[in-house]
Amino acid sequence: MKKLILILLCIIMIGSAAACGNTDGVRNTVNGNMKTYYEMNDGTWKCENYTYQYRLEIKGRMPNAAVDTTFVYLSNLEEIPFERAYLAAGVSSHTDDYFQPEDAVLVEMK
Repeated sequence: MKKLILILLCIIMIGSAAACGNTDGVRNTVNGNMKTYYEMNDGTWKCENYTYQYRLEIKGRMPNAAVDTTFVYLSNLEEIPFERAYLAAGVSSHTDDYFQPEDAVLVEMK
């Protein structure tokens, strides 16, 4: 009976994975506190139909803050300065401070 239940569970899990579709090439799924994203087998990162070359952890202290903040961005830009990271995280009222989705996306804030 236990073997039958185990086999049925395996079939359900395989069917669920096939139904999701975009699991080809996924090494790891990360449930960030802002967005879910994927580490791919080829070393790239995916989020919301965009592929990024880098996963950047950008740490610093915002003005008047008591503690440091870390922003995790998936990016096609090799570097993002801390000031740009926190402005693009929703602090700025200027649209020029935000990233285009093909350039970078904020997936975690710590």
